[in-house]
Amino acid sequence: MSKEAVDSAALDASRTDASQAPADAGDAGYSKDLKARHVNMIAIGGAIGTGLFLGAGGRLHSAGPALALAYLVCGIFAFFVVRALGEMVLYRPSSGSFVSYAREFLGEKGAYFAGWMYFLNWSTTCIADITAIALYTHYWSFFTDIPQWVLALIALAVVLSVNLISVKYFGEMEFWFAIIKVAALTAFMIIGVFLLASQHEVGGGKPGLSMITDHGGFLPNGMMPVVIVMQGVVFAYASLELVGVAAGETKDPQKIVPRAVNSIMWRVGLFYVGSVVLLALLLPGSVYSADQSPFVTVLSKIGVPAAGDVMNFVVLTAAMSSLNSGLYSTGRILRSMAMAGSAPKFTAKMNRNQVPYGGILLTASVGVLGVGLNRIVPNQAFEIVLNVASLGIIGTWIMIMVCHLAFVRRAKEGVITRPKFRLPGSGVTEYVTIAFLLAVLCLMWKDAEVGRKTLFLIPIVGAALAVGWFGVRKRVDREAQGLTEPQEKQDR
Repeated sequence: MSKEAVDSAALDASRTDASQAPADAGDAGYSKDLKARHVNMIAIGGAIGTGLFLGAGGRLHSAGPALALAYLVCGIFAFFVVRALGEMVLYRPSSGSFVSYAREFLGEKGAYFAGWMYFLNWSTTCIADITAIALYTHYWSFFTDIPQWVLALIALAVVLSVNLISVKYFGEMEFWFAIIKVAALTAFMIIGVFLLASQHEVGGGKPGLSMITDHGGFLPNGMMPVVIVMQGVVFAYASLELVGVAAGETKDPQKIVPRAVNSIMWRVGLFYVGSVVLLALLLPGSVYSADQSPFVTVLSKIGVPAAGDVMNFVVLTAAMSSLNSGLYSTGRILRSMAMAGSAPKFTAKMNRNQVPYGGILLTASVGVLGVGLNRIVPNQAFEIVLNVASLGIIGTWIMIMVCHLAFVRRAKEGVITRPKFRLPGSGVTEYVTIAFLLAVLCLMWKDAEVGRKTLFLIPIVGAALAVGWFGVRKRVDREAQGLTEPQEKQDR
C-alpha cells in the first residue's frame, strides 16, 4: 500500500467510498448490516462464554478462590490486546482484521502465520463448543440415551446452517444469545448476593468467608494449580478479538468500536472476577466439578431443580454463541488470506447473501473431526481441544501485539497517522503482554497430564506452517503482482 493510500485511510476511515478499491481485497463484497447493538453485544458475548460457564467449575475445584485473581490478571492482558487491535481498526476497518494489518505492517509471512494460528484456535474451539453443547444437553434425562457425538453433530449442523444465511442473521443471533447470557448472569449474581446477605443455606452450609477460610483458604491446593489453569483462563477470553472482525461489516466503526472495547474491562471485572468470588463464597471449591457448570451446581444445591434447568439452558446458548462466532470470524479471516493467495481458493468464495461460505465450511469440517473425537474419547474431548486452542489464541494475540509495535513504528516514521483511540503505555505494554503470553505458554509444562503434551505439538504446528508456506508462497507472489484472475471471477 502506498503512503498516499495509507494516509487517506487514516484520515477518512469513517467514510466508505464504493468507487475505491479496499486496501484489503478480501474486504470487497461485504454488506454493512451489523448495527451498533450487534457489535456491542458481540463484545459482551466475547467476554462471556464457555470458558466461564463450563470451564470455571473444574478450575475452581483445582485452584480454589485464587481463580478470581487468575481471571483478573489474564483479563487485563486480554484488554491490552483488544485495545491494540481497536486502535488499528480505527486506522483502517477490515473484515480481515489483524491478518490484514499483519499483511500491511509485517508482510505476507506475518499475515500467513496470524491467520492460520487463528484458524487453529477457532477450529479446535469449534470442537470444544460442540462438546460443551453435548455435555449440557446430557444434563436433561430426556437426552441421556443419545450418544454425545450425535448431539455434537446436530449442534454443528444447526449453527452452520444459520451462519450461512447472512451476516444480519448472525448479528441477531449473537445479540439475543448475549442478552440471555447477561440477563442470566445478572440474575444469578442477584440471587447469590441475596443468599449471602440472608445467610440462606446452600448445600447444607451457610455461605460467607467461612467457605474460604474453613476449606483451605485462598490457595487451598497451593499456587501451582493456579499457575496450571492459566492457559485455560486465557482461552476463556479468546473471543474478545471478534470485535475487530465485526468492525468490517458495520457502517460506523469510529463510534462503535471504542465504546465496545472500553466496556470490556468492567465486564471482565463484573462477570468473571465477580462471579468467581461469589461462587467461592457460596460453596467450597471442592464441590464444583469439570463436568458441570458451577452456576448449575449452586442453583441445584438451593433446592430449586427448575433453576438448574434454566441455567443449563443459558450455558447451552453460550456454547452455541461461541460456535456461531467461530464460524463467522474464520470465514472472514480465511477470505482475506485467500485473496492474497495464502489460503485455499474456495475460501474466498461468497454466496448471494455476501457470506464467505468457503471459509465457514472449512472450519465446520474440522468440527466434524471433533464429532469423531467425541465418539472415541467423550470424557477427555473438551480438555484436549481446550489446550490446543490455547496455542492458537496465544499465537494470535502475540501477533496482534507484534503488529501493533510495527504499526506504531510506522506512525513515528510519519507514514501513517495514529487515531486518538490508543493503547495505553504503548511501547512498553506490548512487550509486557508478549512476555506474559509466552510465560503462560511455558507454564503449560507444569501440567504433565495435558499441558505438557500440548507443548509437544508446537514443533508439529511449526513444521506444518513452514511446509504450508513453501506450498503457497509462489501463489502469494503472483497475487501480489496482480497476475491472477479478477476477484469477480473467483467469487462466482
